[in-house]
Amino acid sequence: MKFVTRKVAGFAGASVAVAAMSVTGASAAHAESPTQGCPYPYVCFYVDNDALLAGRPISKYRDVTSGYQTVTPRPHYGVMNTRNDDVVYLRLQGGGSICLRPNQSTVFADSAVVNGVKISSSSTC
Repeated sequence: MKFVTRKVAGFAGASVAVAAMSVTGASAAHAESPTQGCPYPYVCFYVDNDALLAGRPISKYRDVTSGYQTVTPRPHYGVMNTRNDDVVYLRLQGGGSICLRPNQSTVFADSAVVNGVKISSSSTC
């Protein structure tokens, strides 16, 4: 567990189970889209933090949907939202969801498993 926590801390600056960081310091309206191998307007999934940092996504989603799209459950996902005005909801296997704001990324540690993604046209969580 400490090994994964260090990876999350190295990317997000905090050792928590779910760590999110803003990729840019600008407001969402003026933010430039992050890359990490994820083109605008996609939400990209990475097998782990190393793949995120190397820019090697394993899947991409871009359609706004009313329900969740199924994601293969994995315990070490990194997720990047390159959309400028849309939030992304990440459904957790254990119940509940996490909201990822525009132009943000997150890395999940062992305890959180993502199994669904929903892109919303809302700009706020």
